Amino acid sequence: MRRVGCIRTGEKIMTCRIKTDLASRIEHTLLKAEATPAQIDKLCDEAIEHNFHGVCVNPIYVAQAAKRFTSAGGSGPVVVTVCGFPLGASSPEIKADEARRAIDDGATEIDMVAWIGGLVAGDEAGVQRDVEAVARAVCNAGEAYLLKAILETAALTDEQVELGCRICAEAGAEFVKTSTGFHAGGGATEHHVKLLAKASGLRVKAAGGIRDFATACRMIDAGASRIGTSSGIAIVS
Repeated sequence: MRRVGCIRTGEKIMTCRIKTDLASRIEHTLLKAEATPAQIDKLCDEAIEHNFHGVCVNPIYVAQAAKRFTSAGGSGPVVVTVCGFPLGASSPEIKADEARRAIDDGATEIDMVAWIGGLVAGDEAGVQRDVEAVARAVCNAGEAYLLKAILETAALTDEQVELGCRICAEAGAEFVKTSTGFHAGGGATEHHVKLLAKASGLRVKAAGGIRDFATACRMIDAGASRIGTSSGIAIVS
C-alpha cells in the first residue's frame, strides 16, 4: 500500500520533467520601483541557475542585465523589458522610443502596455496606432526581437479583451499578455488565458499573482506559453 506523501520514482521523474519544461517558460521578474542594481544582478544569476527563459526588468536595468548575461557566457536567459508601464497611457511615439532604446541596450523582448483607456472607450483605431507604433519599432530591429502586448484583462470586459486581441494580432504583436501585475483588479486567471488564446490566435503570457507550481501549471494548461512571475524559484523548487 502506498503511504501518504510517498512519491514513486516514475512520478519523481515526471515531476522533474514538468518543472524543467516550466522553468524554460518562466520570465523571472522584478519590476518594483524599489529594485536595486544588486537585486537585478541576483535576479540574473538566479535565472541562469534555474534555466529560466529570461528576466523581466524595468528599462533602466536592461543594459545591466544584458551585461550580466554576457559576462556569464552570453547564452541562456534573455532580457525582457516593459514600455508604457504600468498604465499604458503614454503616447505611441514615446512607447516606440522606449522600445527602440531598450533594444539598443540589449533587450530582445518588449512587453508594452496597450492603451487600456482606449479599449474601454472602444477607440479601435487609436489602440491599433498604439500597438502598431511599438510593433514597427520591434520589427525594424530584426527577427530576433518580439513584442508582447499587455491588455490588463482584470480592467476589461470579455468583449473588450476580444477587441484588444484582434487589434494586437492585426498590429503585429507576437504575444498577448494578461496583466502588469500592478492593477488592483488582479492578475492572470485561467479564464482570461483561454480567452486571449482563442481570440488572438497569438501566444499568451500569463502574469500577475502566479506564485506556486500548481497555479503555473494551470496557466500552461489553459494555453499560456510563458509565465511572468517574481516567484519563479518557489515554483520550480
